[in-house]
Amino acid sequence: MLEDVMLLKEYRICLPLTVLEYRIGQLYTISKHSHQESQKGEGVEVLVNEPHYDPMHGQGQHTEKRVHLSSKLPSWAKAVVPRIFYITEKSWNYYPYTITDFTCSFFPKFSIHIETKYEDNCGDNDNLFTEEKANKEVEVDYLDIAYDPFPDRHYNSTEDLRSFSSVRTGRGPLVEDWRQTTEPVMCSYKLVTVKFEVWGLQTRVEHFVHKVIRDILLVGHRQAFAWVDEWYNMSLEDVRSFEDQMHVETNQKLRCPETEPAQQ
Repeated sequence: MLEDVMLLKEYRICLPLTVLEYRIGQLYTISKHSHQESQKGEGVEVLVNEPHYDPMHGQGQHTEKRVHLSSKLPSWAKAVVPRIFYITEKSWNYYPYTITDFTCSFFPKFSIHIETKYEDNCGDNDNLFTEEKANKEVEVDYLDIAYDPFPDRHYNSTEDLRSFSSVRTGRGPLVEDWRQTTEPVMCSYKLVTVKFEVWGLQTRVEHFVHKVIRDILLVGHRQAFAWVDEWYNMSLEDVRSFEDQMHVETNQKLRCPETEPAQQ
């Protein structure tokens, strides 16, 4: 019998930026990181990147990607997963609110749902996602992009925020307790739901996925600030052009032809 309780966590990740600044930084970082992590047969294949309007949230951007990552699976998962599989990522960006869904080509009962809200504060707002968290047990996890540990393979001395100093903004290095002493400061609030409805593997997989998500959030937000001098003076038009360029180059690295938008 499957467990009734799925893992629900709220991650809070602060940055020495404003929400307005991070709109550009987020788009730049995602595109550059995806390009860096992609190689022949593995990485992020961009299928759709187009404007989208929602009656409730207004004008936004819809993206759909395939994340090919067979070689990055833990050994116990490789035993039951085909050599080639992918995760589909669908995202709706109504900044400063975003929705992201992940599903798996091999495990239809696996999914990740992420809702994100960005605010100009140090992560002390406990009144977000009140409806989504009602009558549910939610663990709140505060991530420190400068001092929390993460896998050694992701370490880059130029991205060490304990020593990095931004030339364009004059911000950094980040000292201990920087979230309470630094101006400006913003927070990325992420409510993450992981579902894996397979008997005997549910708890193990959900805990593993949350650990991977935490590491990815740490690395991604570290890079957003470490790369700030690269994107700080960009306009929204500039960063959209950069996105398009990175998407083409990333798909070429994967040897994936430019793909037509998926049919509904």
